[in-house]
Amino acid sequence: MGAQLCSQAGADAELPRETLRFHAEAKGAQVLLDATRSTARRLATFHDGIVFSQRPVRRGERVALRVLGHEGGWCGGLRVGFTRLNPARVRAPSLPPFVCPDLELQSPTWAAVLPDGCALAGDVVRFWVSRRGRLCARVNAGPRLRLRKGVPTGAPLWAVMDVYGTTKAIELLDPAVSASPPASPWALPQETQPDLEAPAGKECAVCLHHAANTCLVPCGHTHFCSYCAWRVFGDTAKCPMCRWEIQAVVPAWGPPALRTEEGLPV
Repeated sequence: MGAQLCSQAGADAELPRETLRFHAEAKGAQVLLDATRSTARRLATFHDGIVFSQRPVRRGERVALRVLGHEGGWCGGLRVGFTRLNPARVRAPSLPPFVCPDLELQSPTWAAVLPDGCALAGDVVRFWVSRRGRLCARVNAGPRLRLRKGVPTGAPLWAVMDVYGTTKAIELLDPAVSASPPASPWALPQETQPDLEAPAGKECAVCLHHAANTCLVPCGHTHFCSYCAWRVFGDTAKCPMCRWEIQAVVPAWGPPALRTEEGLPV
């Protein structure tokens, strides 16, 4: 796919200002677009749902979308990211079934899976590339998620999304219209403060940034910062590692939770 790259740098001022839409032709075999190319729906199976923006994103521009459909029975969901592939030069039959890792291995593409349970029907997801080349995302009014590093900022980038697994349909939004998303369970209690940035090897398994310092009761998993643990507790109340129901969130260094004979805390 190397011949399909766009390497022009410093062209932000020349990029069209039209609203982001899905590219009409460069899409997975299972994708159906609406007439305005603002909605993408996966018809069957759990893969072949790759879609692109019809133009490169501007430097600092945030791509906004709403999850319209959620389908149970699959593992994993929406993937988002950016690519140097010009979708106008991509033949749809050549697209692989998955953006992660297939399209990443075949081309200069940087994408990531959103944490389990954080992109349900009705959720608004924004994603962008920071000035330091990090792929970041935010779900509703939740915290910024740092999904991966190393995204180049000196060449045009198109948004790429994968309507994968539990995510059945998405809608591109005008960020100016959707600047104030509705409240959601992903908003934390006001007294909860972000944790300090974690040293290498101690990061939260969800945000990959703050220190893992909480324990989920009763399963006992300690892979999450308090910020993300409370979000998961308020949303699905299921541990992202083992899917056990969460009964409480406690500091990882605190005393062990007492349990009844049924295995629940007292």
